[in-house]
Amino acid sequence: MPGARIISGERVTLRTVEEEDIPFLQRASANPEIRYPLGTPLRNQGEIEDSYENGDSDRFLVCLDEDSAGPAQATEDDVTRLGVVNVMDADWKRPELGYWLVPEFHGDGYGKEAVSLVLDYVFREYATPVVGAQAFEFNDASRGLLASLGFTEEGRLRKFMFVDGEHRDMIQYGLLRREWREQN
Repeated sequence: MPGARIISGERVTLRTVEEEDIPFLQRASANPEIRYPLGTPLRNQGEIEDSYENGDSDRFLVCLDEDSAGPAQATEDDVTRLGVVNVMDADWKRPELGYWLVPEFHGDGYGKEAVSLVLDYVFREYATPVVGAQAFEFNDASRGLLASLGFTEEGRLRKFMFVDGEHRDMIQYGLLRREWREQN
């Protein structure tokens, strides 16, 4: 069952990631349409479980909730899992966003709404002056999402990682708390 509701927007709900969600999380590792744009290695369920148990991040399951889904844990029939948004290192240095949606939900604004909700959460819960994010140069959708939320390109890590047969550049982005407040 998906976990407790953290916050809801107009269309999406962010819920806690629970152990029962690990098979869904494995989709990112197994699906090349998700894995390549993230640059993540293929991981089995045990590796994902270890990451879940030992990770230093705030994780949010991005869901579409049915009207019957309550604020506590919902039943499997009450939610549709769309993806995940992570905030890494939020309590001790510059928080970094990571996010993905399953391909059938790309291009409909769900990612922008989910990341917006997480930015509100981070700037409300943590005393950080900035949130960072990275996207590979070839990942136009992710770069466009970050630009649409007000992120500024801060730098480039050339030939950062070998992904899908090539060494790829990584673009670093940042969003200041002040900038987020001014646009919202």
